[in-house]
Amino acid sequence: MAAWTWRFEAADGTEVQPAVQPEEFTTQGDAESWIGEQWKALLDGGVDRVRLFEDSTEIYGPMSLHADES
Repeated sequence: MAAWTWRFEAADGTEVQPAVQPEEFTTQGDAESWIGEQWKALLDGGVDRVRLFEDSTEIYGPMSLHADES
């Protein structure tokens, strides 16, 4: 079974530890729902952007957590 995980990054692309500890998700939808619920706490904790992985394959990213960017 695939594991969906997030990588948390600063604006310069370096990996950072999130203020909210994620889990491994069993579906892409669960992972995306979690980021939708937690993005503000992550941003407040120093995460600027995220990348979504299915196992070791990057699905998309970087995705900014700043509301004024796309």
